[in-house]
Amino acid sequence: MGSTNPTYLARIKRKARIRKKISGKSERPRLSVFRSARHIYAQIIDDVNGRTLAAASTVEKEVRSQPKFESKVAAAAFVGKLIGKRALEKGIKQVVFDRNGFLYHGRVKAVSDGAREAGLEL
Repeated sequence: MGSTNPTYLARIKRKARIRKKISGKSERPRLSVFRSARHIYAQIIDDVNGRTLAAASTVEKEVRSQPKFESKVAAAAFVGKLIGKRALEKGIKQVVFDRNGFLYHGRVKAVSDGAREAGLEL
């Protein structure tokens, strides 16, 4: 899997730079965000054990059953609140935010703000 698209390659380079410094431990896992053109996905990952502890996205039933969001940013904020709620249910209070090479703006920022609103410490 790979592409020669310059935008994609730039994001992958940024992602590698970020991931050199960020790692999810058992006591403070990593909140990783992926943004596609239509959807947004968030996972809380324990890198030591290689486990996904919690996940939320705009493609799951719980999000799709909501009334239509006015924007993709609003949907991303809802996903952030959902991942925050699921993390707190599992006893996770602190996470390290991994923007996955995307700019901290718009939908990516909305996910982190939603998670903070739900009670997660980033």
